[in-house]
Amino acid sequence: MALQLQSDSNTDFIKKLQDFGVIKHKIVATAMKETDRKYYSNLPSPYVDRLEIIDANAVLSAPHMHAYALEKLVDRIRHDSKILDIGSGSGYLTACFARLIQERAFEKLQIASGFVIAIEPHERVYKHSIENILTDNSELIMSGLIKIFHGDGKKEIEQYEPFDIIHVGAALSEIPTDLLMHLNLNGRLICPVGDKDGEQQMMQFDKNSAGEVSKKVLTKVIFDPLKATPVEYSHSEESSLDEQPWTDTTDDESEWSEHNKTPTSDLNEPEFVLKE
Repeated sequence: MALQLQSDSNTDFIKKLQDFGVIKHKIVATAMKETDRKYYSNLPSPYVDRLEIIDANAVLSAPHMHAYALEKLVDRIRHDSKILDIGSGSGYLTACFARLIQERAFEKLQIASGFVIAIEPHERVYKHSIENILTDNSELIMSGLIKIFHGDGKKEIEQYEPFDIIHVGAALSEIPTDLLMHLNLNGRLICPVGDKDGEQQMMQFDKNSAGEVSKKVLTKVIFDPLKATPVEYSHSEESSLDEQPWTDTTDDESEWSEHNKTPTSDLNEPEFVLKE
């Protein structure tokens, strides 16, 4: 659901998201305040809790959905984290991830040695996201803190893996076992899973220090499916996951839902065990 929130300034709008309990961590509020939505939106009044269609192949998600994703990942983000953002779209969430790395570095009085790899298969959206981030703060890209790639992302994912954080901004039809192969130990992946016309759930996957992966149902959502490209994330029918029972658990958070369009990629057969 969209919240009935709007404001004349980004700072005040983020404060309202805090007041409503959507943003709980101060560091998330700081990152979203520093990432002014006006640089990523085409609306004359961008500070409103609604999604925005920015292209035939992408949307700018509603602010509460951006905040929700950041809140679920912030505890795993460090100054040296490698973050994979599949379907960078407008580039807004990519920039927020980069600023969270910077904030963690500031907290620890260390250099921000981590970075964000953003994958955008649609060329026009890819160029649009670069323009947005350069307008916001060119140093985010020039410093190498953000690296945006056009295409299916397979080469880049294999080059920079493993990732401490993986975020997918569109619905996958099945559990992303291939992507979990590229998740680092003690890493976290979140993505919506389910069919476009059926029930979808925002899922969280955590890999522990032994390489075991647990899954958690966070909330019900409504997202557009990941768009097909030359390579497509899929769940192999031969995966050992089919033999592993688990119990779904649902987060106590409020249910957020929204339509979202984003892209794709795909990789190798996993060799891990998914367990409760």
